[in-house]
Amino acid sequence: MPGDSTHDTTGGTSTVSTTEGKGRAESPAGADVAGGALVRAPASEETAVAVTRRRLLEMISSGALHPGERLGAERELAHDLGVSRTTLRQALGLLEESGAVRRVPGRGGGTFVARPKLERDLSRVVGIPAMLRDQGFTAGSRVVGASIGGADETTAHALGLNPGDLVTEIIRIRLADGHPISLEHARFPALRFPGLLDMHLGGSIYELLEATYGVSPGDATERIEAVPAGPAEAALLDIAENAPLLAITRTTRDPEERPFEFSHDLFRADRTRILVHTTGSNRVTDSAHTRGRPVDLP
Repeated sequence: MPGDSTHDTTGGTSTVSTTEGKGRAESPAGADVAGGALVRAPASEETAVAVTRRRLLEMISSGALHPGERLGAERELAHDLGVSRTTLRQALGLLEESGAVRRVPGRGGGTFVARPKLERDLSRVVGIPAMLRDQGFTAGSRVVGASIGGADETTAHALGLNPGDLVTEIIRIRLADGHPISLEHARFPALRFPGLLDMHLGGSIYELLEATYGVSPGDATERIEAVPAGPAEAALLDIAENAPLLAITRTTRDPEERPFEFSHDLFRADRTRILVHTTGSNRVTDSAHTRGRPVDLP
């Protein structure tokens, strides 16, 4: 029939059928059709992508490429690796999907080795410095502001105070290996922790409160949502405006269930991974029933 054709090859290697109005051909998996002809991607090219990806990962893990380092120009990098630019692009795409590299568009952009991510374990109430140290980072802090003022309604409700009661506010940038990873805005009942502002605030507040006032975390309620970075947050965290952030609002209580901290933290989404431990319903203990707190994900 006009417009319809069928071609069978001897040996049964392939069958190509074209139909008028479709302009495409049925073909075996892994093959493509251009102009009615069967075209199969060379197996060697597919292997080259995997090999290139592995070689780049080895360069990152060995320290030949450092976190935050910009990879060379695409043409030069492909030449050094002995592969085509198409193969290199595919390998970099796989690395970007896995979080090993990040691509920054525009002038001055490029492909950079991603910095390692902080794993934020929601099953533990622990200060950021201890969390960073446990994962091999060098922890640091930069105090942006510290003051005493009246509690607004939200803060008062979280801390069991009356609106207007005095709270100590501490705003800090948390650093991992010298680079900003989060912006922390914490509030504490001022009368419970007198003289807090006179102390060194660059380390762990939890460790400071326990050593000075005998107060330690018992449990916490945390609510997490994704938000875009505003101009001020972007400048402080050294990221682009509207870059994704993980906003964590936390109320921390002592072992006697008295709230002592209300905090709003902004974590860089490109540097943070959330870890949640869950238990099957048939394994929930009495302790979990009485002490468990839900984590709301709006």
